Amino acid sequence: MAASTPTTSRARAKAERRAALLGAAARLFAERGFERVTLEEIGGAAGISGPAVYRHFAGKQAVLAAILVDASRGLLEGGRRVVEGEPDAGAALRELVAFHVSFAVGNAAVIRVQDRDLDSLADPDRREVRTLQRTYVELWVGVLARLSGEPVAALRSRAHAAFGLMNSTPHSTAASPALLSRMALAALRA
Repeated sequence: MAASTPTTSRARAKAERRAALLGAAARLFAERGFERVTLEEIGGAAGISGPAVYRHFAGKQAVLAAILVDASRGLLEGGRRVVEGEPDAGAALRELVAFHVSFAVGNAAVIRVQDRDLDSLADPDRREVRTLQRTYVELWVGVLARLSGEPVAALRSRAHAAFGLMNSTPHSTAASPALLSRMALAALRA
């Protein structure tokens, strides 16, 4: 979830290698857990020698941080774009659900890493992820508040319930994006 597109071919190649490393690491961490994966295995899975990984990341801890911080930033940035681009609260809620379901379906490994390995992050990175996540939740609560007079705590609970449904993709391969979206909207409107 890069913030901008690199302009030179060298910068694009570096960004592609970084993305390949993060994708390989997310898959490996999701399969075996952060502690059971080496940098050499991450590099090998991405077609890069182990030592070359250090050109992109200071170490395995930095790889984990990049996976989870990038995902959290991407969700927050995408959620903000949805809310800013849709003045109607009902439509914004539907678009937020579609956006999040698309993320969840496309990033099941990242969700599993978040569930399993968040506590393996260094404290500053974990705080950053949690801050980004709380801000993302409050974005949803703001949209829900425009639709309901319920207390904020109840709206926050609805948002968390919907995230649980949408983020179930690593555990429920049978759920289609359309079904996940309907279920999440039902939880949000219950």
